[in-house]
Amino acid sequence: MRPAPTITLRSGRERSLLRRHPWIFSGAVHATKGAPAAGDTVAVRASDGRFLAWAAASPSSQIVARVWSFDEQDTIDESFVTRRIVEAAARRTLLAKRTDACRLVFSESDGVPGLIADRYGAHVVVELTSAGAERWRDVIGAALLGLDGVEGVYERSDVDVRKREGLTERVGPLTGAEPPEEIVVHEDGSRFAVDVRHGHKTGFYLDQREARLTMASLAEGRRVLNTFAYSGAFAVAAHRGGAAEVVNVDSSGPALAMARRNLEVNDIAPTGESFVEADCFAELRRRKERGEQFGMVIVDPPKLAHRSDQVDRSTRAYKDLNLQAFALLEPGGLLFTFSCSGLVSEELFQKVVAGAALDARREARIVGRLHQASDHPVHLAVPETAYLKGLVVEVS
Repeated sequence: MRPAPTITLRSGRERSLLRRHPWIFSGAVHATKGAPAAGDTVAVRASDGRFLAWAAASPSSQIVARVWSFDEQDTIDESFVTRRIVEAAARRTLLAKRTDACRLVFSESDGVPGLIADRYGAHVVVELTSAGAERWRDVIGAALLGLDGVEGVYERSDVDVRKREGLTERVGPLTGAEPPEEIVVHEDGSRFAVDVRHGHKTGFYLDQREARLTMASLAEGRRVLNTFAYSGAFAVAAHRGGAAEVVNVDSSGPALAMARRNLEVNDIAPTGESFVEADCFAELRRRKERGEQFGMVIVDPPKLAHRSDQVDRSTRAYKDLNLQAFALLEPGGLLFTFSCSGLVSEELFQKVVAGAALDARREARIVGRLHQASDHPVHLAVPETAYLKGLVVEVS
């Protein structure tokens, strides 16, 4: 068998791989032997020839290779990829007691770089975001379809990151049965209607599962302002926790229609001014100017920093949102505030929220910290896999 292509690193650039970080950047490469195509398996070696890892090549990307395995005895083939997926899914088994919707595979955290696989009942939705995952696309589909109870795998590889890998977008059935227009899933006693074909990401924010539980436990009797409401999952949690009223704000009419649907599938009657289609930044200001007060304000914007040069701008946006939110809280009120921008660290996010409280002249204390759910594990060698951070802040 012809030997695998080889990437040899510059002297001293093997340190991150020795710490089990799985990315090889273009600047670390001294030489490439064998002209690997996108997705091909390459051997990665130190400058002295030592074997370091097997990786998937991505010549079009700044990250020119992503590690499959650090074990030289491994063979990167169909059985290897299938085994990784089956093992990842098995680690989520206990979640079945709480929900039929969870992330089965979380990319580098589960040893399958570039693969996101989310299960909604009998259907799995995948994002393939790297050349390596794309290379094994059919194998990935077959492995997921082979899991107990899975009837179909649908692809939502319509994300910008594919462009950086030299890949075009893909959307549609990958294998098995097509998903229905609406899938109703269950989570901790609630029901959620999911649109996997057109919804954000793969259709639902599975990573906020624990935050929904925490919110429900603190919502009783409160008037709640839910900004960036999307499909209303936080609204359902607040209502189930006994909120007196929930106002949902989102700039998307279709998102609010789904939020309305999610109240309906949970037999929850809307209260007061339940759905407002508006820009959340502007709506927060408008309500502040009107002197409104809420017992709970939720600020959960989409990712605001996609690149490192966007971090400063994103922190200004986070501060603006939280400043307005603090002004709307009644004494004893709670702010649930989140950032899903991985480039904004937890420490930086807390500083931004603290600055907003100071400018709003509110005495505030953190009474809870929230992170991505357990099916989105953080790999200790890959800090980039920690992206979601949230604070529960009480004001005087």
